[in-house]
Amino acid sequence: MGRILAIDYGLKRTGIAVTDPLRIIASGLTTVETKELMNFLKQYCDTEEVDQFVVGLPMYKDDTPAQISPQVDQFCEALQKQFADKPVFRYDERYTSKNASKIILNSGVKKSKRRDKALVDKIAAALILEQYMEANFW
Repeated sequence: MGRILAIDYGLKRTGIAVTDPLRIIASGLTTVETKELMNFLKQYCDTEEVDQFVVGLPMYKDDTPAQISPQVDQFCEALQKQFADKPVFRYDERYTSKNASKIILNSGVKKSKRRDKALVDKIAAALILEQYMEANFW
């Protein structure tokens, strides 16, 4: 059984999270510059068994797509083309960045680290993955 890899897509940087091979634990993996995202995914999938991707679907409170939605759709199409053997699922990412910021604040990390947007993106990707797993596997 391969990992599930989650992506919190952003225009500048993208948060990435993965499951363990048994798909029990979701963990933040890294944050990469979006322009390097596809190269990173290719390299990662060359070294780790990934069965599927989950991409955060940016939505507003009123269920309308967020401004970044067209770019996320384009990325999902490119991802599906590049990895035709792996399904790409989109999953509602509402409030994940806000909740990630709260988690960082409550964890007691230093103020300078709390301002690290890359950390927020990585944790947001882990939250997307956790929510996806809860909705689909438990």
